Amino acid sequence: MSLIKITCLFFLTVLVSNVSAQSDFVIRPNAYTAYKTQDAITIDGKPDELVWDSIEWSSDFIDIEGVKTPKYQTNVKIVWDDTYFYILAKIEEPHVWADITQHDAVIFHNNDFEVFIDPDGDTHNYYELEINALNTVWDLFITKPYRELNSPVLNDWHITGLKSAVHIDGTLNDASDTDKGWTLEMAIPWSVYKTSYYQDVVPRDTFWRVNFSRVNWDYELTDGVYSRKKDLKGAFLHEYNWVWSPQGVVNMHEPEKWGYVYFSSSQAGTETPFEIPKDEDIKWALYKMYSAQKAYFSKTNQWLTSIESIQSTPVILYGKTLYPTIENYSDGWIITLKSPFTNRLLSITEDGKFKIK
Repeated sequence: MSLIKITCLFFLTVLVSNVSAQSDFVIRPNAYTAYKTQDAITIDGKPDELVWDSIEWSSDFIDIEGVKTPKYQTNVKIVWDDTYFYILAKIEEPHVWADITQHDAVIFHNNDFEVFIDPDGDTHNYYELEINALNTVWDLFITKPYRELNSPVLNDWHITGLKSAVHIDGTLNDASDTDKGWTLEMAIPWSVYKTSYYQDVVPRDTFWRVNFSRVNWDYELTDGVYSRKKDLKGAFLHEYNWVWSPQGVVNMHEPEKWGYVYFSSSQAGTETPFEIPKDEDIKWALYKMYSAQKAYFSKTNQWLTSIESIQSTPVILYGKTLYPTIENYSDGWIITLKSPFTNRLLSITEDGKFKIK
């Protein structure tokens, strides 16, 4: 990403059993600078506008666990204005097919493209959007990651005013030829992220936690009709999950691992350095303690009640020693760290929600 200067200050490690026990596998969240556009964009699936030519594609998507290279390439571009969050996805696919046409059906049972957005980065109350090559949409609002109990998913939530379009470089549902792929262009109105009428949610010169995913299936043909491939016992083969920012596990619903999209007020074609704030490292330290608590609770049905039992050594970041505190309640706990970089108090609760004061 030549127009995107990024300093990634931290890395995520896959946890094994507690905070200090870590594997050697390292996850590095990706980051992307989205520039503001003054040009009108027609959502037709074709990147004809000059603004799309003036910015770079993202890095290539990788397998969700962050190790394997997908057999087909996927990239995105992002721009924004005061009304919309624009996303362009380029999806390499030699056989473009889809058969789901009902809104809010399980779109990932076709090959699809998916968007995950957590505006405030607290891992709760986030948004998912899935679209297939027929431009069929599944949009939903998720109150908590699925790892938490009592996590309602609002399947009847809709992105009012969403614009999306697909262009196929080849043919749809035609097995007689080889396609190049499809492009998906969308405009998500900022207004859908408002929690009050007068709230201004446009993220000017700040970042949101975002990830993009692509589900791809092996296919089989029956009388020239595509479908998901089955094994000899009649079960569907597992799908491939290819993502912009690796998750380390086959699970998109770990929002703390998503990438960073920084919305620069500078015009497309310029260069805006983006440095992930050091407080994000503190959030990751809190997440590791939350993970240790979850692992212990799953075995004992009890929470650890002291910092020493969760983590035996202080948190050290950039030469600064941080001393977490814990408050215990009848039904949970809250762990807090004070940032030496901003003097803010950062906390995590038993359901994995980040809080900042």
